[in-house]
Amino acid sequence: HRNLGCQLIDDSIGRTLVSVSTRDKDVRDNLKFGGNCDAAKMIGQLIAQRALEAGIQMVRLDRGCYKYHGRVAAVADAAREAGLKL
Repeated sequence: HRNLGCQLIDDSIGRTLVSVSTRDKDVRDNLKFGGNCDAAKMIGQLIAQRALEAGIQMVRLDRGCYKYHGRVAAVADAAREAGLKL
C-alpha cells in the first residue's frame, strides 16, 4: 500500500500504451507518500495527460478485485477531470 500505478493497455495487441506510477522519479519527488488519495489524484491527472498526448481520449476502467472507492475512485475522478473519458 505504499505505491500506486496505472496503465493503459491495448488488449487486442497486448501492449502497454501509457503508464504512470508513484515509483517514477518525476512523480516520487513531488509526493510525500505514494499510497494515499493525494497520490492517487496525481496519478489520475498524469495518466490522463499522457493519454491525451498519445492521442487516447476514451478508456475503460478495469479495477480488478478492488472496490470503486478510496484510491481507485480518486484516480478515476482525477482522470475524468483532466479530460479523459472513462
